[in-house]
Amino acid sequence: MAINAIMFAVEMASGFHAGSVSLVADAVDFLGDAANYGISLLVLGLAPIWRTRTALVKGIMMGGYGIFVLGLTGWNIASGTVPHAETMGTIGLLALVSNATVAGLLYAYRNGDSDMRSVWLCSRNDAIGNVAVMCAALGVFSTGTGWPDVLVAGVMGLLGTTAARTVIAQARVELRKTQVREAGASVRPIELKRR
Repeated sequence: MAINAIMFAVEMASGFHAGSVSLVADAVDFLGDAANYGISLLVLGLAPIWRTRTALVKGIMMGGYGIFVLGLTGWNIASGTVPHAETMGTIGLLALVSNATVAGLLYAYRNGDSDMRSVWLCSRNDAIGNVAVMCAALGVFSTGTGWPDVLVAGVMGLLGTTAARTVIAQARVELRKTQVREAGASVRPIELKRR
């Protein structure tokens, strides 16, 4: 959580300084991940229904992030911004090291319930996004245009919405199963009394 909060501040400042929408998109994702980890820690000891509901909220937040990034990408296309490639590459590498560290810590939880899976997916997507930002930096440097930056930001936005759909779908299935179990548990005592 601390790694993500620190990297949010570093990457947001660098993204605005460099004029890079992919760095800003990645920074917003760092903020979302820090919040997600904090929420996951808060509900860790609670009943499974609360962890599932939390995963549903986090999935919706991930979807909101994806939509925000896609909107910001459209804005940068319209404005024709050409970002500073060297800053993009340097900060992208720092972000990759940060996310690889977090992903390594969370690897064992990648197949857990929807709450734990959402945490793993966030870190995995971030590491993929960091590699893409570094490729965008190389593309901006090579072409002298902002197209590689907006292309990567667009992909990051789509990745966020896709991950959101996965988490939301799994959380909804878990919620239905939990509600069926709870409904069955509340019916049994009544049936026993009648017999």
